Amino acid sequence: MKITNKWDETFEVNVGDWVGFKSDIEQSGKVKQIQSRGALIVENEHGFDGDYIGGDTEVLIGFDHVWQEADFLGS
Repeated sequence: MKITNKWDETFEVNVGDWVGFKSDIEQSGKVKQIQSRGALIVENEHGFDGDYIGGDTEVLIGFDHVWQEADFLGS
């Protein structure tokens, strides 16, 4: 699915792709689900960092707040 973020970057995103986002700090996760309401469920099996989502392994993020990441090593 093609999405556009708040920086007017348009890119293709699919389940299994890695995306970056900022929640307290810049973080990365693998797309688990693409929702029609303009959001992604992103997961990181090791857990995310920060005060807001620290320790969580899944997070819901709007299309406008993610950017395309290169694949993580070992993914």
